Amino acid sequence: MRITCPCCGERALDEFAYYGDASVKRPDIASPTAMADFVAYSFDRVNAAGPHRELWYHSAGCHLWLVVTRNVANHEILNVEPARDVARATQQLPTPGRGSA
Repeated sequence: MRITCPCCGERALDEFAYYGDASVKRPDIASPTAMADFVAYSFDRVNAAGPHRELWYHSAGCHLWLVVTRNVANHEILNVEPARDVARATQQLPTPGRGSA
C-alpha cells in the first residue's frame, strides 16, 4: 500500500504510522456519563467493509498528520487530507491568512 502525502508525494507505507479511527470524537471527561461514553468510544466500533477514515502520521517524512480515507475491503486509498484541514472544516475555523485576525 502506498499513501500520497500532500507535501511529499506518493510514499511507501513504512514511512507512516497508523493512529486509528479518525471518524470518532473523544468524549468529554467532565460529562456526567463520561465512563460509559469512554467505554463506547474505546470498544463499540463497527468494522464494516468499505470506506473508512483513519488517522496517519508521516513519521519518516514531513511529520504531517493525515486523515486517510481507505477502503478496508481492498486497501484502496480514496482520499488523503492534512488533519488540520479536516479539523478546520469540522470546527469551521478560519484559514490563516484569509480574513482571520
